[in-house]
Amino acid sequence: MNRHYPSNRDPLKRTAFVALPIGAVRPLGWLRDQLTIQADGLTGHLDEFWPSLANSAWKGDAAGEAWERGPYFLDGAVPLAYILDDARLKAKVRPYIEWTLASGRPDGWFGPAENRDRWPLAVAMKVLTQYYEATGDERVITILKNYFAYLRDNPPDWPDKDWRGVRAMDNAVSGFWLYNRTGDAGILRATESIYRNSFDWGTYFLDFPYTAGYFARFPYRDEWKKSFRAHHPTHVVNIAMGIKYPAVWYQQFGEDRLKKAAYQALANLDTHHGQVGGRFGGDEHLAGRCPTQGSELCSIVEYMFSLEKTIEALGDVIFADRLELLAYNGNPGTCTPDYWAHQYDQQANQVLVSIARRQWSTNGDTSNVYGLEPNFGCCTANMHQGWPKFVAHLWMATHDQGLAAVAFGPCQVKAKVADGAEVTVTEETDYPFDGTIRFVLETAGPVRFPLHVRIPAWADGARLTAGGVDVPTTAGRFAVVDRQWKAGDTAVLTLPMKLRTETRYNNAVSILRGPLYFALKIGERFEKLDKIKLNDRFVDLAAMKADPQLHKMAELFEKTPLGDYAIHPTTPWNYGLIVDRAHPEKSITVETRKPGRVPFEQAAAAVTLKVKGRAIPEWTLRDNSAGETPISPVVCAEPTVDLELIPYGNTRLRITEFPVIAE
Repeated sequence: MNRHYPSNRDPLKRTAFVALPIGAVRPLGWLRDQLTIQADGLTGHLDEFWPSLANSAWKGDAAGEAWERGPYFLDGAVPLAYILDDARLKAKVRPYIEWTLASGRPDGWFGPAENRDRWPLAVAMKVLTQYYEATGDERVITILKNYFAYLRDNPPDWPDKDWRGVRAMDNAVSGFWLYNRTGDAGILRATESIYRNSFDWGTYFLDFPYTAGYFARFPYRDEWKKSFRAHHPTHVVNIAMGIKYPAVWYQQFGEDRLKKAAYQALANLDTHHGQVGGRFGGDEHLAGRCPTQGSELCSIVEYMFSLEKTIEALGDVIFADRLELLAYNGNPGTCTPDYWAHQYDQQANQVLVSIARRQWSTNGDTSNVYGLEPNFGCCTANMHQGWPKFVAHLWMATHDQGLAAVAFGPCQVKAKVADGAEVTVTEETDYPFDGTIRFVLETAGPVRFPLHVRIPAWADGARLTAGGVDVPTTAGRFAVVDRQWKAGDTAVLTLPMKLRTETRYNNAVSILRGPLYFALKIGERFEKLDKIKLNDRFVDLAAMKADPQLHKMAELFEKTPLGDYAIHPTTPWNYGLIVDRAHPEKSITVETRKPGRVPFEQAAAAVTLKVKGRAIPEWTLRDNSAGETPISPVVCAEPTVDLELIPYGNTRLRITEFPVIAE
């Protein structure tokens, strides 16, 4: 049991690690630049002009949006505000928090009167727990205790046909958090009722039913059109949220099948729907492995949070490795570098961004553009949690009164260890662009505690030293440095950033270095469209100016990067690589530099791979996407050319799954 941070009380099973409170971990270097960009982009301005937030019932506007969008926004904006210690952002979120805390009713229900659905309250509880960790505001404990009493004393209402039923495990995340701070056994009675009466994601992942192609080919498609119930188990965001289900419920019920399901979730999704960057294909619904099928942005950030809770519960490196893949590839790759626009669906092979019909399972023609509200506004509200929650979970506390470096990035953690001594660990690194990570300790006096350091599964040959002494390491395990530390002591982890290949759809190849996937650098011409999609309609500048509610949007449309964007290629994209799959270093050279102030801008790419390839003339556009990837090896007589690959997150147009040229 960790003595310094609330952890699972009996009868809950002990988690492998213990999450640190919001604000214990602060970003540094390029990672702070990235969060600052987010604060200066949509996250820091969305509530000023977007109708779903500007008139939100979650801050007292009875005519405003009363369902999930306010809580979704706060689930990212609150941790961002307190991790950056940004007074402007704190002032932005405060009206929502104050109104929500004052909204409790005698029966325990809270939130807008117009809402009688339990789902948005589950998101709101996640917001309030983070706010409590940052501020210690005891009103949070009161409102959550009252709501769990409501859940305990009222009949279960978690139908599989509704969002609240398939996403019910998110209530348990907050329930366990509250139980560990209050010891109120009634909370566990409420969570047990949720478990017994909601969708069983554990069995779903163990007996995974959706192994065929993409959704349009599934035999139950006509059934789905008739029954919303059949829609939920294939919905990509539901699945991304459901990935936390086994690890969450394992803590209360200890069933071996749940622990097994946590691993099977990743394995089955990878096998049947896996995409580069650790994500799975789901352009609203499960979509298979073809690299032109999309993944919804909501599914990326929710998958990240599910993994953060899973690594806390189970402690296995596999989940942290996957977390980094999502954080450093799909998360930045589906947003513009300035964080003023995002996609609904991203593609691994994405060679044209436009409003056009594509091969999506069910999504609309605007899903691929970078903009304010492409396809649907859920991602506009929910995209904000990815980076701040990732920073918050870079470090965790351990039950031997130490600290664990769970994922890597430039940051600083302040936490209590040993018998309560406070230590500061500064993580000096340009990871994931560079493999050297230097931990510098600061403490008031000598203190002995264990430092657990993750060794990624891909990092054979990693070297960890502490005080100049080598520490044994094994790829895929945590290395432990248990010693007495004093101010100025260092530990250095050197990860071998060897090039790796991965065999993909149609025997294509993808290239990795560390946790980064690499994509073809394609010339990008951004076209700012003259209209913005908003609530299933398009509004132009004149319409914005004529609408009093959209006047601020018009101002920002003219003065900032706010807008919807098509992106056109200015260079060819249809190349195959000349590469040795088994020994990629023989055919690829690596060039590195410091990350730029806008880390995921194309021109600021910190790592460039140089490789040779050949054009494949018959590989052309189909349905406004790159056509079916030619099956490798490809016989091609075109001349050899020099190609540049850059990190996936630095691209908006890209080829990431390449045909291999026959030699």
